[in-house]
Amino acid sequence: MKAKDTRGTVTAEHVADGPKAPMPDLEALASNTARLMEEMGKATAAALKPVEEGRAKAGVSEEVSDVVKTLGQVVEHWAMDPQRVVLAQTSLTKGFLDLWTGTMRRMQGEATAPVAAPDPADKRFRDPEWSDNPVYDFIKQAYLITTRWAEDLVREADGVDPHTKHKAEFYVRQIASALAPTNFVATNPELMRTTLKENGENLVRGMKMLAEDIEAGKGTLKLRQTTAGTFQVGVNLATTPGKVVFRNDLIELIQYEPATPSVYKRPLLIVPPWINKFYILDLNPEKSFIRWAVSQGLTVFTISWVNPDERQAKKSFEDYMREGIFAALDAVETATGEKSVTAIGYCVGGTLLSVALAYMAAVGDKRIASATLFTTQVDFTHAGDLSVFVDEEQIKSIEDRMYARGYLEGSSMASAFNMLRPNDLIWPYVVNVYLKGESPFPFDLLFWNSDSTRMPAANHSFYLRNCYLENNLAKGEMEIGGKRLDLKKVKIPIYNLAAREDHIAPAKSVFKGSKCFGGPVTYVLAGSGHIAGVVNPASKPKYQFWTNGKVEGTLETWLAGAKETPGTWWPHWMAWVAEQAPAMVKARKPGSRKLKPLCDAPGEYVKTRA
Repeated sequence: MKAKDTRGTVTAEHVADGPKAPMPDLEALASNTARLMEEMGKATAAALKPVEEGRAKAGVSEEVSDVVKTLGQVVEHWAMDPQRVVLAQTSLTKGFLDLWTGTMRRMQGEATAPVAAPDPADKRFRDPEWSDNPVYDFIKQAYLITTRWAEDLVREADGVDPHTKHKAEFYVRQIASALAPTNFVATNPELMRTTLKENGENLVRGMKMLAEDIEAGKGTLKLRQTTAGTFQVGVNLATTPGKVVFRNDLIELIQYEPATPSVYKRPLLIVPPWINKFYILDLNPEKSFIRWAVSQGLTVFTISWVNPDERQAKKSFEDYMREGIFAALDAVETATGEKSVTAIGYCVGGTLLSVALAYMAAVGDKRIASATLFTTQVDFTHAGDLSVFVDEEQIKSIEDRMYARGYLEGSSMASAFNMLRPNDLIWPYVVNVYLKGESPFPFDLLFWNSDSTRMPAANHSFYLRNCYLENNLAKGEMEIGGKRLDLKKVKIPIYNLAAREDHIAPAKSVFKGSKCFGGPVTYVLAGSGHIAGVVNPASKPKYQFWTNGKVEGTLETWLAGAKETPGTWWPHWMAWVAEQAPAMVKARKPGSRKLKPLCDAPGEYVKTRA
């Protein structure tokens, strides 16, 4: 009798034979196993090197200690109510009994619906064997039942304080992602087939790359997300023509070459985040927001922040405002003769810009006539999963690490951002690179993502405490330069862009922050996330955006009445900018006035790697 191989029916013959897997060459397998152990030794040595050299402490890290402490509080909450513990155990037991019963029925040839099915967006279980093979199907469903049960336990721990509960939910997601059967050769059908077919050569290649990446991370894993050597800043990234026209200890200011015979009279100043490098807005000619803005007739200036080291340890948030934004405004006026600009702030660059606007309102400085905020928070009430890393104990730990050397390593922030989406930004690369032994595809966005920057101690401490921990800007309690800041005094027009799937500056947080300003705010919601929602090029637009007049009520009610427009928001923003200041003048060439070029764009600061 011929076996049927369908999702719902598995015959005895199918179970006995299983999917046809290649027979390994035992001699080659043995040889590769020896090579694997050799490469594993190199990876272990690279990981232990910082401890041996006294650059790192042995033992359990503070991060792991916090995970144990946080989850312990949830366990303690459940242990206080034995009846709830019994109900929870019963729920898990029932799930496994249903799974076992369904598996036995499948083994007898019956069609059965899964007890636990993956989310349709979950890419981990797309290999057909996860459904067709009863063993892998059982492993998959057992994993889903267990992790969802654990997530429910945390979600239903009503007696735990909100911050601890939020941390526990986050940590459970991280653990669940790490323990997925897709991450192990023995429980991943695709990895098993690859390993048998290649006689383990894939594991040798992967372990070699793992050792290299631990060495590159100076004892910690610097996750390989793209091919090294494919991209070079100033060669095939950040190539929009321009000149560095000003430089100080914190910034280089780039003025871009005009692309039109006439330009808008009011210049544009871009304030990117210093947590990342500015060329996310200038990845390549097709994706470059900066190149596009130049093509629309804007005189574009962009701040390129220094990648700080111990020399910038004492540079404060106020220094970043004065030596960053204010110094740039002075330079723009010298370069163009214009006393007012329109400004863009991206992420934390937008938070700094908002702080500067509040300070300028307090002292009567009107050099910024309108402002745009890209995925920016000014009210941190709904700050999302990054707030997991922010409480007094954790900030004190970060401060101790920063003050020991004057800055926070860029890898710390990169790891935090990756942890927001572990199933997209961590484990696929672990599987494909270190287990399949495949070099990742060259991808400019992931190269930028890995080009991390350091955080100066004084600045980062102020930001974490005043924004994430105490929310002082939204409360009107932040003080800069002897002035208490009040965003309600900011009366200039604001274009406030949020992204619907943003994990860093959630759309709900940006919406709430829009109500903090005292002037007209145009709230626009882009499709996708923190990066793709912003970098949505006009030449090949994806996603969509929503608009709906005044910022009133809740985000949900605003969105219910919003107009959805396919494609990118870029032209909508350009029309808003042009409406603010429609006057045109002859195009301005960098260096044509008092500021002479120091070097070609993208400058020198952006090329310093952490």
